[in-house]
Amino acid sequence: MRNYISICVLLVMTAFAACKKDDYKNDGGVSNAYVDMTTYDYLKSNPKFDSLVKVIDKAGLKDAVNGDITLFATTNYGVVDYVAAKKNQIAIQTGKENFNFGIKDIPSKELSDSLKTYMFAGKINRDQITLAGKLYDSALGPIPNVQYMIKFRRSFDYSAYVSYVDYVTYTKVIGTRDDKELDQNAIPDNQKDKAVDCQTSGIITRTGIIHVLNGNHRLFFNAQPLGN
Repeated sequence: MRNYISICVLLVMTAFAACKKDDYKNDGGVSNAYVDMTTYDYLKSNPKFDSLVKVIDKAGLKDAVNGDITLFATTNYGVVDYVAAKKNQIAIQTGKENFNFGIKDIPSKELSDSLKTYMFAGKINRDQITLAGKLYDSALGPIPNVQYMIKFRRSFDYSAYVSYVDYVTYTKVIGTRDDKELDQNAIPDNQKDKAVDCQTSGIITRTGIIHVLNGNHRLFFNAQPLGN
């Protein structure tokens, strides 16, 4: 599930500190994290973000995405499941199953507000991220009882060649941070934080930083049923 591949020099404790020199690949590794494109143009150039680009366009956020921001990008898988869940919601409400539904049918305001929760002012790259993590307000602004945390999650069982790997993790913190609670079992289900690792992190564009979320992450942490 967490098929992370390093972005060149990871925080490792062995002699294998450098990646093989190669161009950026769709499955992860990079030798040069910089891409000579704007954030939007980079997403548009990569087929794994086709659906995300459609969401950005419908939300009217192209200029915002091309600003001085850090973006947590969702792949096509997460967008497709989100749209399917929204369609199923309408099917339940109307009692109809056979109808066309897509990104174009979701209100622009809804998409804009939700997408802004993946956008953060300034460039937050790996050299600024820690194991302790930091809470941020997203581009949507302060949200009652919700903040967003960016941190490393360290894995010590990765391969025979490295001592550990640090995954960049994006977390929707509901109320207080779960990792600060002494008794995790005492946290009500509706108050549990929602976290997702990045499969690739630290892509530097002309305008900002992109971290690519795990392919199993559904857009906006949507948990509605997909239907049949």
